[in-house]
Amino acid sequence: MRVLSAKGSIFSTTVSDFKSYLKLERSLSDNTIAGYISDCKKLFNYLETKDVSAPEDANVEELSQFLESLPSQGLSKRSQARVISSIKALYKFLDSEGRLKDNPCDKIDTPKINPHLPTVLSVEEVVTILNSVDLSKSEGQRNRTIIEVLYSCGLRVSELVNLRISDLFLAEQFIRVTGKGSKQRIVPIGEPAIKCIGLYMEQRRLINVKKGAEDILFLNRRGGRLTRNMIFILVKRQAAIAGITKEISPHTFRHSFASHLVENGADLRVVQEMLGHESILTTEIYTHIDTKKWHETILKFHPARNLK
Repeated sequence: MRVLSAKGSIFSTTVSDFKSYLKLERSLSDNTIAGYISDCKKLFNYLETKDVSAPEDANVEELSQFLESLPSQGLSKRSQARVISSIKALYKFLDSEGRLKDNPCDKIDTPKINPHLPTVLSVEEVVTILNSVDLSKSEGQRNRTIIEVLYSCGLRVSELVNLRISDLFLAEQFIRVTGKGSKQRIVPIGEPAIKCIGLYMEQRRLINVKKGAEDILFLNRRGGRLTRNMIFILVKRQAAIAGITKEISPHTFRHSFASHLVENGADLRVVQEMLGHESILTTEIYTHIDTKKWHETILKFHPARNLK
């Protein structure tokens, strides 16, 4: 088997099979798969320097030496944990395919790291951003509606740009969302977002829509699909106009949506369904955010704080 060299760009049959496995059997997104393959590339380059011709031939000592070399590459603990996770996924695949006598990753532990708490906006900050949109501009109502739907429904940016008019069931107060792995879910939508969509649709009817985008809800000025990058720029610009100094992205509204639900007592399983998380463990990050807020509130208002 040929491995990816430092200068070359030839992926092995094993890597092609692994990519197919990640996409078809694990239903991972293209971006996530690219991350897995990038991590595996680091291993392949290392093994090549050790004259190991294929990952199937590597032993636990060689893998351990590779993992011990990660800090010297300037990788954070979180990035190191991600690489280990990718390598373990690769060897789990190889093992399931019967390509290994023994899985060398069985004896390698994934380091425990503190959960990364995402940036979350307060309800007041979300309202400030919404109110900062200049509705007198041609794209104003569209931009406000985009932010409202991101927050109201907790959508990923890819789900937003692909949202279709035929996915809207506004009279019943829900929308149909196509998420990762083309999995569909039903998400409730509130009155403010419904009202925004109605106002935007009145303006959308005046747009000369490009062929193929007739059913796409959010369009650019030329009548085509919006890109993920356009949404990122839109959100960053609007946050700056609103005077929000936090480092935010479109995903921040999804985090805020989930965090506010948990803060107000929503069942974690319900939040999981609304976000389209495959595992409840992913959703549990928002309980950490809620706990952090509770902890900060106690420290701020506890009577002992002011004792000398």
